[in-house]
Amino acid sequence: MYKPDRFSSNDFKELKERETWDFTEKIYLKYKKKWAGPNIDVYIFPAAGGGLFSRHSGKSGVSFANMLFLFLPSDIAEDEVEALFVHEYHHTCRINSQKKGLEEFTLLDSIILEGLAEHAVEIHCGKKFRGSWCSRYSKEEIRNLWDKLIKPQLKLKKNERLHQKILYGERPYPPLIGYAAGYEIVRGFREKKSFSTKLSFSAPSEYFVDQTLYKLES
Repeated sequence: MYKPDRFSSNDFKELKERETWDFTEKIYLKYKKKWAGPNIDVYIFPAAGGGLFSRHSGKSGVSFANMLFLFLPSDIAEDEVEALFVHEYHHTCRINSQKKGLEEFTLLDSIILEGLAEHAVEIHCGKKFRGSWCSRYSKEEIRNLWDKLIKPQLKLKKNERLHQKILYGERPYPPLIGYAAGYEIVRGFREKKSFSTKLSFSAPSEYFVDQTLYKLES
């Protein structure tokens, strides 16, 4: 639940003065056209500070099939908003294309969802706008963690506690390991196979994994 306070009220006024809603709408219309994406509602709130879910400078977001939420610091640059929007709107586009509810998503689905979204950021906004998790671990570390910790749990559903712990890297799991594994799997896929935005929305999660060294079947 979002809880406003005196500081968030001041941030809201600053965001409004900087016409954040106007330039965010332009970003939305740009990618809706570019990706033939769905009509959605976009909600903007002042950021409540940094934390696990923050990307850079305290910004974060949450996506659903028909809406997304952006939590923004008052001094955020327009290109940072675009990077966050690309990540979250890619989620929305893929969720709609996969034709299943979020409650049906497995850990594998969530990992690939995050990896694809961050590659969308890299492609459309540049590497410097990627999340910190993209370079947090070496390829060898991720492969080892995949085999030992992640692969045995890929069928966990989104509403299961262990799903969230692995994806976000809550103790005893390494921080953001699910996000990092997703990025690395998609990176490996892009090295070997033809990649497009349309494919990133429509292809099943298993397809991206089975074309890399992280194959689901040993």
